[in-house]
Amino acid sequence: MDDIRLVAGLGNPGEEYRGTRHNVGFDALDLLADGLKVEMDKEKFGASFGQINIGSKKLILLKPMLFMNNSGQAVSAVCNFYKIAPGDVLVLTDDLALEPGMLRIRSGGSAGGHNGLADIVAKLGTDQFGRLRIGIGGKGDWAGRDYVLSRPDKAERELIDKAVMEATKAAMVWLTEGIAVAMNRFNRRMNSEQ
Repeated sequence: MDDIRLVAGLGNPGEEYRGTRHNVGFDALDLLADGLKVEMDKEKFGASFGQINIGSKKLILLKPMLFMNNSGQAVSAVCNFYKIAPGDVLVLTDDLALEPGMLRIRSGGSAGGHNGLADIVAKLGTDQFGRLRIGIGGKGDWAGRDYVLSRPDKAERELIDKAVMEATKAAMVWLTEGIAVAMNRFNRRMNSEQ
């Protein structure tokens, strides 16, 4: 089986970061793993990961445990080991530029100021990998480190949790039908609900 895909959820390890805006990538990956009944019990590449065969594809789920700014180290190590092309990678991550609860899927592009994505671009040597951004909003002057490492209020949490659930559905569409279909279906759906 040579058709291997990678879904990586970005976040920071440790109990103090659980539930923060910056960890919605971890939240989405955990929900995806639960839905697929994938045990995230392997520790290698500076990450925890699990895998499952879906049809003719092997899907690897990855949570880099090197902190957000070093996410690329784990992603590139897995890609090198399993010979996964960047186009067969989907990264689940937070996005300050999107309102809470919004999703945006892209097949490539800049890191948009996101340090985790920037490190993946640097380590893979390309920006041509899929990314599924989950909106966490930004609060004016308080849109930097303190904001992303804080926890959303109840109303925002509900919006973000809904987007995390949609993100898992979008990841499965990416896997089974491709990124163009996922972009068309989920970018439009989330935008039309606003």
